[in-house]
Amino acid sequence: MARLNASPVAPEPREPLRASSTRRTVWSREVGWFVAIGIVSTVGQALLYWVLRVWWPPAAANLVSLLVLTVLNTEANRRLTFRHTAAGAVRAHLGAGGLFVLGYLVTSGAVLWFRHAEPGASPAAETGVLAATSVAVTVVRFVVLRLAVFRGPAPRRR
Repeated sequence: MARLNASPVAPEPREPLRASSTRRTVWSREVGWFVAIGIVSTVGQALLYWVLRVWWPPAAANLVSLLVLTVLNTEANRRLTFRHTAAGAVRAHLGAGGLFVLGYLVTSGAVLWFRHAEPGASPAAETGVLAATSVAVTVVRFVVLRLAVFRGPAPRRR
């Protein structure tokens, strides 16, 4: 009977499973924080854009609202989403600066295209286009921030 119970295959080591499980947990936590911060940032940017549109043209309102919210969003993500990584404030904000340019071009392009297609559209409709486009840009932003700016864990303190 002992022969039937003995398995010729060695049991799998448990350490790689834990490491994989830990990585999934970290990614889940990061995605959760990023989504929460992203929702607040998108709402904040949309509201600021809508207010600024009373006085300014779409590109200027988008520039200011996106700039203000990008700084706040980056700092929130640095402190909450990616808090266990080695990237400092300067690296985080420089990386986000490059993404800011991309985000500004894409969101402004979408709003200006919408205004061209619908010349009589209200600022509220523009804000809806801006918010929807911002969501698409945010997906790219997360991937770039995670893989390029906030890569690797912070060194452990002893």
